[in-house]
Amino acid sequence: MKQPPERLSCWQLFCYGLTDMPLHFALTPVLIYVPKYYAAELGVSLALIGTILLIARISDVFTDPLIGYWSDRTRTRWGRRKPWIVAGMPLLTVSFYMLFLPPDDPAVLAEYVSFVSLENLFTLYLFVGIMGVYLAMTMILIPYYSWASELSPDYRERSRITGWRSAIGVVGNLAAQGVPIFFLWAFDYGGDKAIMTILGVMMVITLPLGTYLTVTQVPETQDYEDSRTSLRDGLRLMWRNGPFKRLVTALMIGMTAFNITTPLYSFYVGFVLGAPEMMVVMLFFFYACNIAGVPFWVWLSNRIGKHKAYSASFITIGLVNPLYIFHGWGDFWWMIPITIVSGFAAGAFASLPNSMKADVIDLDEMMSGDNRAASFFATWSFTSKMAAALGSSVSMYLLALIGFDPELGTDNAYEHMLGLRLLFTMLPSLFFFWAAAIVWNYPITEARHARMRDALQRRMDRRAASA
Repeated sequence: MKQPPERLSCWQLFCYGLTDMPLHFALTPVLIYVPKYYAAELGVSLALIGTILLIARISDVFTDPLIGYWSDRTRTRWGRRKPWIVAGMPLLTVSFYMLFLPPDDPAVLAEYVSFVSLENLFTLYLFVGIMGVYLAMTMILIPYYSWASELSPDYRERSRITGWRSAIGVVGNLAAQGVPIFFLWAFDYGGDKAIMTILGVMMVITLPLGTYLTVTQVPETQDYEDSRTSLRDGLRLMWRNGPFKRLVTALMIGMTAFNITTPLYSFYVGFVLGAPEMMVVMLFFFYACNIAGVPFWVWLSNRIGKHKAYSASFITIGLVNPLYIFHGWGDFWWMIPITIVSGFAAGAFASLPNSMKADVIDLDEMMSGDNRAASFFATWSFTSKMAAALGSSVSMYLLALIGFDPELGTDNAYEHMLGLRLLFTMLPSLFFFWAAAIVWNYPITEARHARMRDALQRRMDRRAASA
């Protein structure tokens, strides 16, 4: 199989990572800002928001494996990954704009959706926007991340590729916090509505531009073997792939923990610390340290192995997250050191597991004879999305269960505030330690991967000779 050069130029790596920047507007901000905005500003109940998030993710049970299967079998003169990315871009742009910029006046919606009562219009708007965003994300992310595993067969170069991509993606998260801060400082334009508007406009501008540079400047394999494995046989082989099961289980547990905290940031900063306007400042520190941590974790993975470095990141964030519980009203700046360490540790979450996943795909290719990268990334994407939906839904359900009132200015009782504290600080750490234990003895090391690549190369040489 003809591959792009094993070591891509910095310009190619930059262009490849550009698409990940706007995608992060549709990942973390959707979980951080949308639940609070639709609950506090538009009156949608917390339990209903959690249900909508869960339903949208359940739909991925069908869309993720199908798009992964179809992407592996797509064959055009532009490649098999690029057409899907281009097709998903306009759907994501429109859906994100719809989700983040709902009309101020519900009567505007009632004019077009007369069969829905006025009080349910924003719920419908939330549902349609979320479903569109998640479908478009599936169409883009699975081919886009699968493409990374095909850009190089080298164990360390894959960490470099995913490191660049995750670093640029973190820049997107950083911009999602930094640009609203700039508008607040320069133009006194702030608040939840302002943040939602700014992010919606940023997506409309950056996603088409990033997609264009990615698909025009980055090479894609053209001379690949068509996949011959059926969907059922492919799933059976995937289940027999022990390292992949270990990796995807650690992902599910770790990302569930991470996504329990994600939608609670705004509630914690607003109600526990009494600084709702500083939410974007906290996230800015988190993602600034996130991007600073990526080169370190890539470097450490080359020294002690990807799996040990990945496990160390889980342990680090699991140790520091409970320290948030010692802070209260007016302690915003005292919690920033914890945010810095957590953000730095989370720098490993995007780069290392995606690089490890590419190595697992090589093992599957040895077992099946096919390169089924998109099918693996579909399973990975579905697991990640379900972890996000499960974590965010659990946090919303539990807040609703304890009777927490999400509207700022209300007086929540002591037990409500204690429940928020424990949910945000203690529960996630148990999951982080569990994920660290699972991935600690991950079996694909650099030496084993080198033997796998040698075996694959010999197979390709035999196929070429017989052809």
